[in-house]
Formats: sequence, structure tokens, C-alpha cells
Amino acid sequence: MDKLSHRIQNLSESATIAMSRRSREMREAGLDVISLSLGEPDFDTPDFIRTAAKQAIDEGYSHYPPVPGYQDLRQAIADKLKRDNDLDYTANQIVVSTGAKQSLMNVILCTINPGDEVLVPTPYWVSYYEQIRLAGGIPIKIPTAIENDFKVTRADLDKHHSSKTKLLIFSSPCNPSGSVFNREDLAQIAGYLEDNPQVWAISDEIYELINFRGKHESLASFASIKEQVITVNGFSKSYAMTGWRLGYIAAPTELAAACTKMQGQFTSATCGISQRAALAAIKADPEEATAKMREAFNNRRHKVSEWLNEIPGIKSNMPEGAFYFFPEVNQLFGTKVGEREINNAADLCLYLLEEALVALVPGEAFGNPNCIRLSYASSMEDLEKALKRMKVAIEKLEHA
Repeated sequence: MDKLSHRIQNLSESATIAMSRRSREMREAGLDVISLSLGEPDFDTPDFIRTAAKQAIDEGYSHYPPVPGYQDLRQAIADKLKRDNDLDYTANQIVVSTGAKQSLMNVILCTINPGDEVLVPTPYWVSYYEQIRLAGGIPIKIPTAIENDFKVTRADLDKHHSSKTKLLIFSSPCNPSGSVFNREDLAQIAGYLEDNPQVWAISDEIYELINFRGKHESLASFASIKEQVITVNGFSKSYAMTGWRLGYIAAPTELAAACTKMQGQFTSATCGISQRAALAAIKADPEEATAKMREAFNNRRHKVSEWLNEIPGIKSNMPEGAFYFFPEVNQLFGTKVGEREINNAADLCLYLLEEALVALVPGEAFGNPNCIRLSYASSMEDLEKALKRMKVAIEKLEHA
């Protein structure tokens, strides 16, 4: 008899976390590894948010909060959605969770039965695939192309739709591609949902404020399909609050209640101190709170694009949001240096880790085996050093 469940044995480890761990181990061994593998802003949480958390401690926010979150925070999130996204939600349609990752898992567990199919445009965030499988669902990958900035179209959705399709999940701005869906892009998804009212859609908008093209657009703003859409967001990326573990959903009332019920059996409410910090963050002017960080990311984006374009065998587009590049590297497959062969993106990432001391993530983890993900949430100095190392290492590769 297996001591561990088949469920956990069949669950893959997050590739980004695995690469981060390997990088940390190498640094602890004295190697000068530059990790561009983890999606975490290299900024501290703004002072006014930290001050709110200290005040919450002094005011005794140390007891169990309500499972879906404090009422005033949920109302503030509803107000934010109206203010910034022109979305109408009430506080009881908001559920606050321990990070957007838990928000996603709650929704998937509350909508998917074993055998249901979930449309997952590639590239996708690493955990979508495994979360769907954990719920007994069947992930249906929808390939997209760098030439179209990795955006899914109505034709793509129709091609992969079946009578078993229950859910569509995507992110904008996207992790890992940095793609941002404009109004016209979202209209294609909305049209598909209008014609398939039995299908839910999760719109993951965690990178909303790290957007270089202008106004963020939300799928739920299409009134005809709003009751089919679950908007997922949080504080980790936009407010540099990764360690505070605060995410939320905005959803139809029935589904919000279901997610509260689910969460009540897993974690109950997230940390009360984090919730008070989040209340301060969401009430602030988003431009004042995040403009400096977004400007720094934008400057890095342009420089990394220049440096990537100087590396032979790498094809890159210009991402419009988040803090990632997702370049194609399949032109390097079939190359070798000495006895070492590069046959796929995993081989390339391992080679760059060992030869250039730069940690990246293979695209297979995101559903596209021809690419790699590079995070530019690092200092300009480290980024320049890392890209120069990559260029030197890749220039050593020769086609067999």
C-alpha cells in the first residue's frame, strides 16, 4: 500500500519554485548565481502600508477574522473595482484569501467536477495546470504564437471547445508572456462566452497595475457575460506584498458563497494584520502607490529587450505588462558545446545555470516547450550582468 496518496504523487512541483530553490542552494555553496526565475518584485512594501500593519497590531487585530475577510476590506475592494474597472460588485461578492493562488484554487474546486474540461491558453501560469488536475479536471491546452503576442482568439476557443468544456482560465497582463489583452482581444473571449453560457471564465488580473500600455481592461466589464466571469486579483505584485499573502475574487453571489464555504474548511480567513495593510493599500491612489515601481520595471523592460535582441538564436517580442520576457529559443535546439547537447528548453536552462550562473525557467512549465521565461524583477546591474553572461554562454553553442 502506498503511504502517500496518488493525488500528491501525481502532483508536479512548481517549476519556478524548484528553480528558485536550486539557485539558492548554489548561492549558499558560494556561487554567484543571478536568479531570474521567480516572479517577485525586488521592492519593499510601501511605508504607508507597513505603517497600517503596525497600527493593526497595536489595535489588537489578532483574532479570527470572518472567513471571506473583514467587511470593510471587502467593501473597499468592491469600491476599487467600481473606481478603477467600472465593475459593480457588492461586498458579499468579494472573498479575500491567502493569496491569489488560493483564490484560484477555491474557484476551480467550486466549479470543476472530475472529467470537466478547462480551456487553458498557452503559455499559462504554472499552477493553473496542476490545480485543474488536482480538482479532477482535464486541462485543454490552446497553443498561441509569439507573432500574435501569445493572445488567444475566438477561433482558437471554438476549435478547442467541446460538450465537456466548463471553464476558461487566462491572465492579463499575462504571466509568463507579459501580454496585455486590450478591449478588442477581450471582445473575442466575451463573444465565445455569450455563445456558451454554461462556461465559466477566470480572469486573473494580479498584474493589473504593472501595465505599460495604458488603461487596464477587465473581462467582467462586458455586461452580457459578467455572471460567467470570476475576476481574481491581489496585492502581491502591484503593491510588492508577496509575503503578506492577500488575494481576492469578485464573483457572482452564488459562487462567492461557495468559495467562502470551501475556504472555511481549508484555511478560514487570511491574516488579520495583512488585511488591515491591504485596506490601506487599496484605498490609496494606485498611481501614487505604484508609479515608481512601474517606471523602474518599464526602464528594465526596454534594456532587457535590447540585450535579448543581441543574443543569437533568441526570438523575443516586447511584453506590454507584468515583468517577464518569454522568448522563443527553439533555434538553439540541436546545438552543442563539447559533449553537451541542447535538445530542449530544459537543457538550455540547465546549461545557462551551470555555465553562466543564470537561473531561468523552461517554457514547458508554462505549456510552451519552445520558450524560456525570464523575470526582470531584479536590479538593472544584475540584469545587465545576467544577459551578458547568457550571450557569452550561448555564443559557445554550435549546431551539430
